[in-house]
Amino acid sequence: MRPAFIFFILFTFCSLASRSQGHDSLFMASAIDKLKNSKDYTLSMADTVPPDQYDFRPTPEAMTLGDQLLHLSANLGWLASAYLSEGENPVSESDKALRDKDSIRVVVARTYDHAISVLQKFDPKSLGDTVEFFAGPMTKMQVINLMSDHQTHHRGQLIVYLRLSGLTPPRYVGW
Repeated sequence: MRPAFIFFILFTFCSLASRSQGHDSLFMASAIDKLKNSKDYTLSMADTVPPDQYDFRPTPEAMTLGDQLLHLSANLGWLASAYLSEGENPVSESDKALRDKDSIRVVVARTYDHAISVLQKFDPKSLGDTVEFFAGPMTKMQVINLMSDHQTHHRGQLIVYLRLSGLTPPRYVGW
């Protein structure tokens, strides 16, 4: 092989790898910003609800408004801890039984702070690593996307809860 051809192949490979790593870093920066905005929006929703309405549920089989916030937090903490880091879920079993607004708000804020910290420390080179998930193997990038999707799902439910309670949801904060 000619040296020029070998140089061309190495240069092309290094360029592609560099671009891929740049995209991974861009994805992580975007995911962190999105999670920070999600924290602000979720806490705004939590703050909109009077303390005596945290036990509201639209139907007998539905979660209460407080339970929605705790479930969203427990899932966020679990995904960040079990699949993206080595830490403990910041939502304990006793936290899941909380009923008062102030205590639930503390759990929500603490959990978002934990997940944001996990993403800030996360190595973008690991986005393609596969983890075993109950629904089948997933990449860590898919886990990060799942974190976002799950929050969006439950915040959508919270918007309905607020409307049914006669409350106006806060202005959306996204991306």
